Amino acid sequence: MKRIYDFSRKPAHRNYTVYDLKSLKSSPKKLTMTNPANIDEAKACVEAGIDLFVLGNKEIEGFREVAPTHFMGAASIFAQFGSKAEIIDDAFDKMRRGADMYYTLRSFDVMESLVNEGIPVQSHIGLIPTFSHYCGGLRGWGRTAEEAMKIFETIKRMEDVGVFAVEAECIAEEVLEAINLKTSIVTFSLGSGSSGDVIMSFVADICGQDSEEEKPPKHAHAFGNVGKLQKQVHKERVSALSAFNSEVKKNNFPYPETNISMYPSESEKFMDLIEKWTPIHQ
Repeated sequence: MKRIYDFSRKPAHRNYTVYDLKSLKSSPKKLTMTNPANIDEAKACVEAGIDLFVLGNKEIEGFREVAPTHFMGAASIFAQFGSKAEIIDDAFDKMRRGADMYYTLRSFDVMESLVNEGIPVQSHIGLIPTFSHYCGGLRGWGRTAEEAMKIFETIKRMEDVGVFAVEAECIAEEVLEAINLKTSIVTFSLGSGSSGDVIMSFVADICGQDSEEEKPPKHAHAFGNVGKLQKQVHKERVSALSAFNSEVKKNNFPYPETNISMYPSESEKFMDLIEKWTPIHQ
């Protein structure tokens, strides 16, 4: 555990720092990263030993309460802000609230401006769902030499402006393996093979939370079946609520055992008192 000052200059501890992640480039060690969507998922990730969190555009304080020492990335939605100044303001806000890096899909100019302000920047290469219009939909990337070179050139351009980490999504594994040896940028592999410095997957995919009717993406592997349990919980919840509703309508509930009664003989005293009661002011 490393002693640090966070970006609001408060003393803190972290399991990993930006320096530690950069050091992965010369280490065979692999870290895990995932995206808890709520506090319960974050608690589960902590108990499971997951190394790194990426929170997206969420409030950070609650996650910090359950994972005070975890390295956490935060982000803004691509079209959430129009100007560079707004993006920089949001990045500073996220960092003040406890983030350890800031994810952005915006231009190289914006990335460089954030880096120049001392903010650790993460970006994205390969399949970027936000930009799927431009490539004909969701698909794998880097399957041709020409497209693989575009990925390499993009990551080198990011390197030039100071980006320290990228999410490498659905890239041919041979491509990420080759690129990872030729860049100082820390790579978070999502469906791009095992050569990434960090292996990332989504909580929903790991836990098998998606509907059985939905076809999961190729990179998703369910290590559990939370979706089935969630359906069982929903079914049981509906059954219980229906029974409650039915019993009230039949005038059966509340049941005698759920009610509170007066002490013995106190009821008669109370009824006598209430019969004799007269208002003080008439």
